[in-house]
Amino acid sequence: MATLDIQEILKLLPHRYPFLLVDRVVECDDQKRIVGLKNVTMNEPFFQGHFPGIPVMPGVLQLEAMAQTGGILMNRIAKAGESVPFFMSIDKAKFRRVIKPGDQMRIEVEFLSIKTRTARFQGKVFVDGELASEAEMMCMITNQKVTV
Repeated sequence: MATLDIQEILKLLPHRYPFLLVDRVVECDDQKRIVGLKNVTMNEPFFQGHFPGIPVMPGVLQLEAMAQTGGILMNRIAKAGESVPFFMSIDKAKFRRVIKPGDQMRIEVEFLSIKTRTARFQGKVFVDGELASEAEMMCMITNQKVTV
């Protein structure tokens, strides 16, 4: 099982602050399963407006964290280096628990099917062992490369 630190993640994803939503990968089998972590802090820019006095992580960003974690695995499987993974679809999204500052998201992604440049996967976010959100998604590796 591989683990990846933030520097290795930055080599595999085009996302940067404030939109990078995976801090570390704690498990990766390079075949169909990956587990990432996101430490949610009060410094996140979205908390200024979502919602003042009651900071709640937007559900769409939870989905994005799942997609980014899946994109890391997709790039590793495809050995695509700095190719950009694009989101293709979201199905069966459910939000079950509020995520707030101080929480650590455990983002578990399992690929359901993999083709040459696309993958369908199930993502789940847990906080303190409790399911917070889940969805099925598809992503595609493109020929586009990250440019700085």
